[in-house]
Amino acid sequence: MSKEKKFSFKGIKLLIIVAIIYLISAFFNSDKTMLAVSKALSTLLIIAPIFLLIIFLTALINFFISPKKLAKHLGDESGFRGYLIALFAGIVSHGPMYAWYPLIVDLKKHGLKSGLIVTFFYARGLKLPMLPIMVAYFGFLYTVVVSLLIIIFSLIQGWIVDKFLKEI
Repeated sequence: MSKEKKFSFKGIKLLIIVAIIYLISAFFNSDKTMLAVSKALSTLLIIAPIFLLIIFLTALINFFISPKKLAKHLGDESGFRGYLIALFAGIVSHGPMYAWYPLIVDLKKHGLKSGLIVTFFYARGLKLPMLPIMVAYFGFLYTVVVSLLIIIFSLIQGWIVDKFLKEI
C-alpha cells in the first residue's frame, strides 16, 4: 500500500476568505481598502524573494540530500554537530521567521530533530548585520555578552526540547 498525498485546500480557503473580507471592506470604505491592498502587495513583493529562496533550498535538499544522509547530520544521531549546524544556520539566516516554516517542515519530515528546530529559531535572535549597530549603541562588551548568551541559550533550549519533549 502506498500513501497518496491528498491535496489540501487550506491555502485556497484562506485566500477566498481574505478576498471576501477585502470585498466587504471595499463596500464600506474603498479608499482604505485600496491602501490596504497596496500595502499587502508591497509586502508580498518584499517577501516573495525569500519565499523563492526557501522553495529553491527545499528543492535542492530534496534533490541532493537523501533522508538517510540528512538524518545523519540533523537527526537523532547528529549529536553536538547537529546543534552547531542549526546554530550557524540560525545566525546566518535572514528574512521573516515564518518564511522558513516550509523548509523546516520539509526537513522535519526527513528526520530533523525538534531540538535543532528550537536551536535554529532561537539563534535567529543574533543578527550579524546588526552587530555593528549594537556595538555603536550599547558598546562592545555588552554586544559580546548578549551574543554569547544567545548562542549558549539557543543550544540549551534545543537540548531541553530534545531531552524533555521527545516529540513536539
